[in-house]
Amino acid sequence: MNNIRNFCIIAHVDHGKSTLADRLLHLTGTVPERDTTEQILDSMDLEREKGVTIKASAVRMNYTAADGQTYELNLIDTPGHVDFGYEVSRALAACEGAILVVDATQGIEAQTLANLYQALEADLTIVPVINKIDLVTARPDEVAEDIASLLGVPPESILRVSAKTGENVAAVLEAVVARVPPPKGDAEAPLRALVFDSHYDSYKGVVAYVRVVEGRLAAADDIRMMSTGAAVKPIEVGIFAPMMKPVAALSAGEVGYIATGLKSVRDARVGDTITSAARPAAAPLPGYRHPKPMVFAGIYPAEADDYQDLREALEKLQLNDASLYFEPETSQALGYGFRAGFLGLFHMEIIQERIEREYDLDVVFTAPTVAYEVLLRDGTTRIVDTPADLPDEGEIEEIREPWMTIEIITPTEFYGPIMELATKRRGIFKGPQYPAPHRVQLNFEIPLSEIIVDFFDELKSRTRGYASLDYQFLEYRPDKLQKLEILVNGEPVDALAAIVHTKDAYHKGQRMITKLKELIPRQLFEVAIQASSGGRVISRANVKPLRKDVLAKCYGGDITRKKKLLEKQKRGKKRMKMVGNVEIPQDAFMAVLKLEEE
Repeated sequence: MNNIRNFCIIAHVDHGKSTLADRLLHLTGTVPERDTTEQILDSMDLEREKGVTIKASAVRMNYTAADGQTYELNLIDTPGHVDFGYEVSRALAACEGAILVVDATQGIEAQTLANLYQALEADLTIVPVINKIDLVTARPDEVAEDIASLLGVPPESILRVSAKTGENVAAVLEAVVARVPPPKGDAEAPLRALVFDSHYDSYKGVVAYVRVVEGRLAAADDIRMMSTGAAVKPIEVGIFAPMMKPVAALSAGEVGYIATGLKSVRDARVGDTITSAARPAAAPLPGYRHPKPMVFAGIYPAEADDYQDLREALEKLQLNDASLYFEPETSQALGYGFRAGFLGLFHMEIIQERIEREYDLDVVFTAPTVAYEVLLRDGTTRIVDTPADLPDEGEIEEIREPWMTIEIITPTEFYGPIMELATKRRGIFKGPQYPAPHRVQLNFEIPLSEIIVDFFDELKSRTRGYASLDYQFLEYRPDKLQKLEILVNGEPVDALAAIVHTKDAYHKGQRMITKLKELIPRQLFEVAIQASSGGRVISRANVKPLRKDVLAKCYGGDITRKKKLLEKQKRGKKRMKMVGNVEIPQDAFMAVLKLEEE
């Protein structure tokens, strides 16, 4: 066990951690140079296209160090985006050390700090590395000073590398061997293995990624999940090299996988402890807190027959991404579907793309909402995560909305534009901090409903891409909120309803109607679109009907003949309006997002 090192790589998005992981795999000979692709560990097409890591992935490398000994290095590559912070927290639980990668051109950013604090909380040894020193705009000395003051280490002890060219990357492996402590754990104790991730394989069932903390696991042993009680005989036990490679056994301190053969996703939860059925452990390992969804949206199949397939797709995705939460719901406008909870808007976008690509399903996503706390007059409190469930106004004492604390790290020159953006969104300024010269951390409290839509996009455009954002849930606070309903043809469309601040209801209603008038296709009858709030209609527009020119055959002639034809057409339109259905396109459900002043 003294020759095992378990470590992960943490960084802000796009600071080069996947490239560094590629270099380490080449250096240790785990992946030959000729077989290489960019981002070896990012196996999903989506990860390669967007250039971000979405799933944490593990790999084992064998490395002969300068002292002549061969070490077994288990690397877990983690995501950098704030929406996948839960993946990072799980990877940290399986490691003893972390390589902190900071871009020499960008310096410390919000997610760098968030991931660093998580790693320090998990009591990991930090190996700081400055990457991209080969770039013309690199400022390695300045960035080294910033990291040194943050971690309290001498600046010269911070490694400077270029993952792209491979310069000085060998020093990173030596630092891991020298600084990261070997795992602790008794190989003779009863088996306890922590499940830190999993995926579904159609041949092997649920494949659990495990870190063996105590004991030994042989391929022939019967095992049991401690929280669900499911007992299984594994199909195979193995390691990642980086492909799945079966081995005879895994012992304390090692990282690998167990193909359980379980077909039900519910039996193998991430965060569970696996023990031996013959000699079970007394208590499970401390697992993970369950992630709290921040953004909710409805997911409905475009074809009603696909409902069951959509349920299976979501269950398999949940196995792969434990932070996804969903439950069945029905909508008058869209039929049967699911209410899903996500950690953020980017997370929601990724899930939508994965459902469409990996499971070949056409789905309709409704506009994202947040969960509100509603205090009723009878003293009871309800959590409402869809505006359609909001009780009648007469029953409500007060509505509380979720507030977040946000930290924005930016070069000092963008102080003004960020202050303006946050205060426009009902943000409360809590004060600045200066983690480094020329950089300021602005702390705000802001309602979640104001940041889930396009706050991040606007922040990036106002700061030329330099600002970075991190957020945490703060509390529920009461405010003057009310429901804004959209009626199409006199029928309320529950999927378009929203909960808005009283002072914004009129403007939002008007903007919504203007937007929908453009998006709803013209029918053969007139369609009225109305916005109502506080029990009255506040805005209305009509979508003009498509008309056949019934007067085309009248060359001159008597006016009464023309009137008769027009009356006949009018009666037909009226009858059609009574039985006609209005098809609302997917764009209309997402229009709610793009309501900010254009």
